Amino acid sequence: MFPVTVFVVEDIKASTWKGARKHNVMFSPSEVGKKWFYSELEKLARLEIKTGMDTYELRQSLGLKKSKNKLSNKFDAHCVDSWVLANWYVDGLELPNNTKLIEVIPLEFHRRQLHRLQHQKGHIRPRYGGTISAGFKRGSIVKHKKFGICYIGGWQESPTKKDPNRKTISLHSLATGKRLTQNAIPSDCKFKAYSSWRTSNVIKIA
Repeated sequence: MFPVTVFVVEDIKASTWKGARKHNVMFSPSEVGKKWFYSELEKLARLEIKTGMDTYELRQSLGLKKSKNKLSNKFDAHCVDSWVLANWYVDGLELPNNTKLIEVIPLEFHRRQLHRLQHQKGHIRPRYGGTISAGFKRGSIVKHKKFGICYIGGWQESPTKKDPNRKTISLHSLATGKRLTQNAIPSDCKFKAYSSWRTSNVIKIA
């Protein structure tokens, strides 16, 4: 889809114990891993290696700042350095012209157990976990009449006089993961795709 002609990588330096011999650096998982990584990249395209100081100087020359908050989902926390390296090679822009981000988050599923380890009122141990919710694979993207596009969560038994075997499912927002309802009827949901991920709203940094 994207014919890559060059990789620009910021090199890492493995730290060794103080006073250790220089050859000990070769036993660092970081050093061994990066050498394998570089060799695999070179099979695909040209490889350019920059130091952390090179990246810093390039960023400074463009007047760009890097956030120290590693938990941030902003462009200046995780993307500014890669943009600077790519821009150095193509010699293109003075400032990023696209700082939109899409955050991709894996869904967490609880493995199936025969029942909960701790009983509830009446010494009842209800079922727990699993990846199927009333016929839908958990995490599946569906379209609901009221809530629109969302994904499948858990399910529960909701018997009525007319339907003693009635089951309802929970629906969750693709953007936030927040539960929208616990009482969705499976027949009101139209299956769209299987998924084990959700994406947050597109974030634009001014």
